[in-house]
Amino acid sequence: MLALGGDGQVADEAAAELVRRYAQPHRRYHNLVHVEAVVRDATGLAHRLGLAEVERALLVVAACAHDVVYDGRPGEDEQRSADWVEHWLTRARVAAVHAARAAELVLATAAHTAPAGDLTALALLDADLAILAAEEAGYDEYRAAVRQEYSAYDEAAWRAGRTKVLTELVSREPLYATEAGRQLWEAAAKSNLARELRSLAAQDR
Repeated sequence: MLALGGDGQVADEAAAELVRRYAQPHRRYHNLVHVEAVVRDATGLAHRLGLAEVERALLVVAACAHDVVYDGRPGEDEQRSADWVEHWLTRARVAAVHAARAAELVLATAAHTAPAGDLTALALLDADLAILAAEEAGYDEYRAAVRQEYSAYDEAAWRAGRTKVLTELVSREPLYATEAGRQLWEAAAKSNLARELRSLAAQDR
């Protein structure tokens, strides 16, 4: 926020609110650890892609805010997260064009698509999916954490829903939108997704 010329005191208030939200007890995966990972991976992609300084700053802000509202309502959560970041940037007296751009980036995570030329948005989307390429133990921890977030669903409903999501992901060609993302994560992610799908299918037998 400060990199965009925002008010420092308001930035501190926003950061405190962000930390409070990501520490909510129902979050097992979509928490501060996830946000820190997305910021790290998005920053790495921004460097590889040669993004301009302002776009890099906006990317970090959007990465921090993209799951700030997480109530299990796809689409609505992303819209409210976008509203949240635009509200705080406006309060911090960041230029309206930057506030709107940050909100636009957050909204891209709803459908997980962005125009081919929007490298900043594509970097955010790829970084958000970088966990899929984790080593097997890390991937299994991610999978278990997501399952906890969906603990209200019985096993049959969980397996059906998870299978649908993973099938869509594994069928994407390519899975990652940027060349850098593909080089870093494509092969490992596809392997993890296929492994989990096999596990889910075995449980249905």
